[in-house]
Amino acid sequence: MPKAASEATSHPFWPRSLSIPNYIENDRSMVEIITFLFSVSGLLLLLTWAVTGQKVAGGRLSGWRRLALCWFTVCGFIHCVIEGWFALYYTIIPGDQSFLSQLWKEYSKGDSRYVIADNFTVCMETVTACLWGPFSLWIVVAFLSNRPYRFVLQLIVSLGQLYGAVLYFYTEHRDEYIHSEFGHPIYFWFYFIFMNFLWILIPFVLIVDSWFQLSATQALSDKTVPKHKSK
Repeated sequence: MPKAASEATSHPFWPRSLSIPNYIENDRSMVEIITFLFSVSGLLLLLTWAVTGQKVAGGRLSGWRRLALCWFTVCGFIHCVIEGWFALYYTIIPGDQSFLSQLWKEYSKGDSRYVIADNFTVCMETVTACLWGPFSLWIVVAFLSNRPYRFVLQLIVSLGQLYGAVLYFYTEHRDEYIHSEFGHPIYFWFYFIFMNFLWILIPFVLIVDSWFQLSATQALSDKTVPKHKSK
């Protein structure tokens, strides 16, 4: 095999013809990386569930609302820390051995756009890290302190997440899924499909929730505003 062709395939990413000359193979296993991600997420879920179980400014939160706040807490961590890392260091991730860079190299086996600094991916992740991460944490604080704008924030963030996820899938669909090993049970179905579909399903449910909450508030406001008699 010619040297150039060998260099083009000395990595685990798709398409196999990708040239990533500065790529260094991970020294962390998939199990270590996945364990870290789910352990931290699980710990944040438990802590948030415990905190939201206490009496807050507006009384006690329902189980459904507490689950929603658990979701936004994990979103804050993933958007700010993990996606924030990508937004800052996307140019060096293929050759970097920092833990979060290795996490992205592992995930890139399901979507190689993350190791080639794809323009859409960089822009999307930067917006997500800078806006939806801090806003997700703001939502948690807003609900715990019973702020009147809490459902507005939930609607804005959920719309942004849904829009980003739809574009994420649609751009790859138009590329005919060339950046992953199509049909692979872990890299395609778990990494690419399942882990990202959550950001379509859950935000959609929260958008509907916000719709009903804000509509009910507006309907109540309309009933309490005195009607002026026409002259």
